[in-house]
Amino acid sequence: MSRRDVRVKLLPGVLAALDLPTPEPLGAPAARDGRSNGPAFPSPRLTGGPVFASPLAVGDCAVASVAACLVAAAELAHARTGRRPDISLDTAHVAAAMRSEIHLRDPAGNGIDGFAPLSRLWPAADGWVRTHANYPWHRAALLTALGVTDDPGPAIAALPAAEVERRVYAAGGLAVAARTPRQWRAACPPDSPLISFTPTAHAPALPAPTGPLPASGLRILDLTRVIAGPAGTRMLAALGADVLRVDDPNRPELPLHALDGVIGKASTEIDAATAEGLRTLHRLIGEADVVVTGYRPGALRRFGLAPDQIAERRPGTVVATLSAWGTTGPWADRRGFDSLVQIATGIGWAVSPDGVRPGALPCQLLDHATGYLLAAGILTALARRARGGSAGHVVVSLTRTATWLLDQPRTTPFPGTGDAHPIIDGYRVPLGDGWSGISPPGLLDGHRLSWPHLPPRYGHSPAAFPS
Repeated sequence: MSRRDVRVKLLPGVLAALDLPTPEPLGAPAARDGRSNGPAFPSPRLTGGPVFASPLAVGDCAVASVAACLVAAAELAHARTGRRPDISLDTAHVAAAMRSEIHLRDPAGNGIDGFAPLSRLWPAADGWVRTHANYPWHRAALLTALGVTDDPGPAIAALPAAEVERRVYAAGGLAVAARTPRQWRAACPPDSPLISFTPTAHAPALPAPTGPLPASGLRILDLTRVIAGPAGTRMLAALGADVLRVDDPNRPELPLHALDGVIGKASTEIDAATAEGLRTLHRLIGEADVVVTGYRPGALRRFGLAPDQIAERRPGTVVATLSAWGTTGPWADRRGFDSLVQIATGIGWAVSPDGVRPGALPCQLLDHATGYLLAAGILTALARRARGGSAGHVVVSLTRTATWLLDQPRTTPFPGTGDAHPIIDGYRVPLGDGWSGISPPGLLDGHRLSWPHLPPRYGHSPAAFPS
């Protein structure tokens, strides 16, 4: 079986999680499918070859997540207009998109470093620990937990990895012990589908499309940070949605994500801890078709922003929840990031080059793939609503995406081709003020997707949807 066949093979499984019909093979006559109220669509047209060198099916999962997002977009287009656009996807474009933060360039052609010095892998007394200290408050918590002022290395080396993990999390920081896949599954077995959807209430019809793209005229309130959520919501913007990203002014975003994470959107700051800010946020929720949250499960309940609270006040609103560790289980209330989930779930050992030190994936796949799966879930939920069904609650997590990756057959590493500069530059677009980045992957009816807005000045847009 060729690499191209494997990529096609993964897509039906993702579509099954979305309860979407399986595409017909290329060249096959279109069948009818009751779930989609019309002829089943053909498979997306794929071009390109292998893109990532890894013993895990990184490229296959990357392509499947983006393809599923585009298929869900076509399903929404059919629900709103009666017609599905044809889908094309270049695997090299997917590879570029999966490393978009790395390919961001300033006017001088330089990138932005995404990791702070204390965000790294450390040897512990009995294994390895991965820390995350990009944000100043997480750095402070890490040092406080270990009783040091600058270098935590000696303190980590003197303690068992699990004890470092316990102390740092108890202090509000982020650190995880390196586990094997078997150890992780024993501690936290997967208990949810790759993408889950729970109907909440019957919803009014969607507004009529205001443009040619599947999500044209729909309003998305983006309460996410870092990479996964922002990658998913900016893809929704590329598919026509009006996206407003809201950040807490007391927790400003890092320079890299303050640019890469607001492409295609408006960006504003609201302090929900104030009465005025909370009123503004609830006003925006009342105007939104979709609310996307990326905070720990339960963290927004005190503001009345938990999924069930939003559904009660706005029965027609699609709510999407993104988390690192899932919404149930012993780790559900913990903070987390892609690099930590890789190490905790056993991916680090699965890709270790020598069996002595855990390795890392060639891209932050858990972030990016989960972002596209998040967008796919939202688009599918909107298609259900457009057909007169229920609104609902979409749930994805980095941990569940990690399990999906680990469940795929292992492969023999092969030379990756998708990161070559000529290929990347073919998908590079100007972002204004001399900056450049990667365009959204995929073509609908032969037309490339594009970002509807250049990155705004972070946090300086009005607290209102772009249109």
